[in-house]
Amino acid sequence: MPDQSLSQVRTPDAPAAEPGARASGVSRRALLGTAGATGLVLGAAGGAVGYAAAPAGATPLTALGSGRAMFHGKHQPGITEGLQARGHLVAFDLVAGAGRKEAAALLRRWSTTAERLMAGEPAPHDDTDVARDAGPSSLTVTFGFGHGFFGKTGLEKQRPAALDPLPDFSSDRLDKSRSDGDLWVQIGADDALVAFHALRAIQKDAGSAARVRWQMNGFNRSPGATAHPMTARNLMGQLDGTGNPKPSDADFEKRVFVPASGEPAWMANGSYAVVRRIRMLLDDWEKLSTTAQEQVIGRRKADGAPLSGGAETTPMDLEKADAKGDYLVPLNAHARITRPDRNGGAAMLRRPFSYHDGIDADGTPDAGLLFICWQADPLRGFVPVQRKLDRGDALSPFIRHEASGLFAVPGGAAKGEYVGQRLLEG
Repeated sequence: MPDQSLSQVRTPDAPAAEPGARASGVSRRALLGTAGATGLVLGAAGGAVGYAAAPAGATPLTALGSGRAMFHGKHQPGITEGLQARGHLVAFDLVAGAGRKEAAALLRRWSTTAERLMAGEPAPHDDTDVARDAGPSSLTVTFGFGHGFFGKTGLEKQRPAALDPLPDFSSDRLDKSRSDGDLWVQIGADDALVAFHALRAIQKDAGSAARVRWQMNGFNRSPGATAHPMTARNLMGQLDGTGNPKPSDADFEKRVFVPASGEPAWMANGSYAVVRRIRMLLDDWEKLSTTAQEQVIGRRKADGAPLSGGAETTPMDLEKADAKGDYLVPLNAHARITRPDRNGGAAMLRRPFSYHDGIDADGTPDAGLLFICWQADPLRGFVPVQRKLDRGDALSPFIRHEASGLFAVPGGAAKGEYVGQRLLEG
C-alpha cells in the first residue's frame, strides 16, 4: 500500500429538470435543479478542489446527489476524481464465440449506459428504478481491457507491452478465480443505491457477450463526514495516501497517463490500473500499541505526520535520528520504503476502496483494501515499488495480497464515441 495521497475533485453540472421527467416522486434530473445551490464548492474538470465545509461543518445531504462527473473527456472518469463513498469493481470474460464484433457492440452499450447514468438519467432500456429520485451522486464508470481480451478479439498486435502479466511477489496468496479478466469495470459514487444501480445496469448490458468473472464491493468515508477535507483513513486507522501525486504537480500527467504520442496509439491519454485485493490481518494489527503501529508505518496515527516531525505534508527527514543514533523513521517503515525518491522516481496515483466481506467462522474479519493505482507504465510505477516492499516492509506481516489484476484503460471517449472505439474499429 504505497504511501501516496489524493485530493478531492468534483466536476460541476446541475442540469434542470427535463420535459417528460417521471411524474411520480422527485425525478433524478429535477433533484439536480434544486440541489445545485446547496453548498458544494465544485472544481472545474481536472482541478484539485476540496469539499467546502458547510456552516454546520459538513456537506448538506441534499448536495451529495448533485455532484456530477463528465463521461466524455480527455481521460476516462474515475481516475482523477476524489475518493468516492461507495465502489464496485467487476471483471468480465468474453464468452466462447464472442470476438471483436461482439466486444465493440458491448462497449457501445456500456458507454451509452454510463453516459446516461452519470448524467442522472435512467438506463437506456429496462431501468430498474433503483436510483429513482437520486441525482448522479458523482457517479463514475471506468472501463479497461485485460491481457486475455486481445487474443479473443484477434487484436494481439495491439496489446500493449505494459500489459504483460505482473511478476510474482512473496506476499501473494492469489485466488486466480478472483484475479485478472478480459474486461474490467470500476464504478464509484457518493450514494450506495446509485452505485448499485450502475453495477446492475452494466451487468445486464453484458447480455450474452460476456459473463462476470469476479466482483468486489468497497467503501470510503462519505463526503462531509469530517469538518474539513482530509486524507482518508484505511481500516487500520491510518491516514492512507499522504504522498500521492496531485493534478497540480508539473509531472502529474507524465506519471499517470500515456502521452498523446505514446504507443500503442489507441492508449493515448489512457492509463494502466493495477488492482489488488489486500486483506488486512486486523486482529494481529490491533494487538500492537499505537507507538508500534506508527513505527511500522513511519507516520503518526493521529495526524499522518512523519515520525521525523512536522505536519502531514512535511517532507520526511530520513536521516534524522534520536539521541541513541536510531533513525526516527525506521529503515523498514512502510512510508520510507515507498517514497518515490527511493524507487527511481516511481510513482502512482492511488485511488482505493476499503472492503469488508463478513466475519470468518473463527471470528476473523475478512476486511482490507481494494487497492487501485494508476500509472502511465506499471513496469515503472507499481512493480519496482512492490518489489522493494517484498524485500522487507514492516507492514508485510499484517497484510495478505489475495487477488490481482492489471488493465489497460484507454483515454476518454469523445462526444459520439464509445470507450475503446479507437482500438476496436481502428
